[in-house]
Amino acid sequence: MSFININGEIVASGQATISVANRAFKYGDGLFESMRMMNGKLMFADQHAQRLREGMDVLQIEETSVISPEFLEEKVRQLAIRNNIKDNARVRMTVFRDSEGLYSPTANHMGYVIEMTRTDQADYASNYKGLIAQVYEDITKPINILSNLKTCNSLLYVMAGIFRKKNSLDEVFILNQKGFLCEGMSTNLFVLYQQTLYTPALEEGCIAGVMRSVVIGLAEENGIQVIEAQINPDILNEADEVFVTNATTGIQWIMGFNGKRYFNKLSNELLGYLNAIA
Repeated sequence: MSFININGEIVASGQATISVANRAFKYGDGLFESMRMMNGKLMFADQHAQRLREGMDVLQIEETSVISPEFLEEKVRQLAIRNNIKDNARVRMTVFRDSEGLYSPTANHMGYVIEMTRTDQADYASNYKGLIAQVYEDITKPINILSNLKTCNSLLYVMAGIFRKKNSLDEVFILNQKGFLCEGMSTNLFVLYQQTLYTPALEEGCIAGVMRSVVIGLAEENGIQVIEAQINPDILNEADEVFVTNATTGIQWIMGFNGKRYFNKLSNELLGYLNAIA
């Protein structure tokens, strides 16, 4: 039996009940954070807490002061004990506006759910078989105040995921409304071109990923130039390496795009730096 945490109460997942009036269910009124617990430690708790607070501020959900690194660590620790998970797990925290009302809420109180899934991986593992990717062009991502958040409205990524599955792909690249590279389906995107590492700027509408920030920092600390920029998708036909990042998988290298094949020297180097601080 597995357990989840709903507003501080740990309950069996089979008994967990969220009302159909829940605003995350009805309106996508909330945001979420995907995290990793490794060797009993919640990774990058400071950055995850900060991103949740910043997102709550944008959505005008109150009680942001509750979301501290210590709060996340303690709630994850309690849930891990209840689930008999001692070491490694994937964790998702969903924060929603806990109030009544239609489109206009009657209040802006915070509610939350924390879920945990056991994993055997004790580090950020390399994908020895590189990913095959393609650009998803059916729906582009708008650039606005919500673009950098992982909100509960994920239809763009759902549709991209259906496209990925129908075309037997491992990853898809999403374009923003201007037609420039934005991100992967559940990842941030990095491109090595002429010895410089590029990633879409936050102003291009990509998710402000915690692992994105960590990898940029690791690259710069080790003398690798990183430029946050507006990136034309045509660069994928000329790039030396392409890889994607997120908080649960770390760094995953792309092997192929159309007829192009990529190396994975830099992504493996950065993966080593990442595991050294994990």
